[in-house]
Amino acid sequence: MKPPLLQVSGLAKAFDANQVLHDLQFAIAPGEIVGLLGPNGSGKSTLLNIVSGFERPDAGDIRLDGRSIAALPTDRIVALGMVRTFQLPAMPQKMSVLEVAMAAATGAHGVLATLLRSPAARRAERQGHDKAVELLAALLLAPVSHLPAAAISGGQKKLLGIVCALMAGPRLLMLDEPTAGVHPDLRRDIVQALQGLHARGMTLVIVEHDMHFIRELCTRCIVLDQGRIVASCRPDELASNERVVQAYLGASAKESGR
Repeated sequence: MKPPLLQVSGLAKAFDANQVLHDLQFAIAPGEIVGLLGPNGSGKSTLLNIVSGFERPDAGDIRLDGRSIAALPTDRIVALGMVRTFQLPAMPQKMSVLEVAMAAATGAHGVLATLLRSPAARRAERQGHDKAVELLAALLLAPVSHLPAAAISGGQKKLLGIVCALMAGPRLLMLDEPTAGVHPDLRRDIVQALQGLHARGMTLVIVEHDMHFIRELCTRCIVLDQGRIVASCRPDELASNERVVQAYLGASAKESGR
């Protein structure tokens, strides 16, 4: 068995008197597609923020490919191969969709090199342009690549957020509600795009409320309730798991008639 790509041990987080996460323990193996589920207020967003470096845990450890990242800043975590998207991505007013995608790759050669227009920066810019064009086409954004990023639809902004994350070349991609606000006609294309990434070896963790999307894409689900893990199972086992039913409906599986 391969060692886990992501290992979370004893993770806890409180905001003042509100204990949001309680001693979380789980692992993500290389190549998995894992759905992170739970009702509103269960701690999913806090967990995602901590694992990706936007919040610090009060206790516990997070290891990426065996290396502790719990105290690292977000840019170092990205450089090590883990990137996340956001539920409501903010886009600059004066940059085009293509320019935003290309900007997501500028960190590879550094700000100083970019300003000095070094040969390495020029090569990286050409490579970034080609990669951005390819990813925008794959996620159906080529027709709007010339438009201001702030002017495209909410669903298209979500797709652009995925493109920006992929520009960093991650091994582990964490997606925060990738289908929220996306037109139903694009949903199938997102599924196919993520399946293609998985086929090429990428590990995916997906926070999502669309259960059909989860069943179609994920191989395993981790379910949170009140900051605790109440289930780790296949998607087709969720409906018969009493703790999951209790978390979502506040009633036992028997009482709910399921």
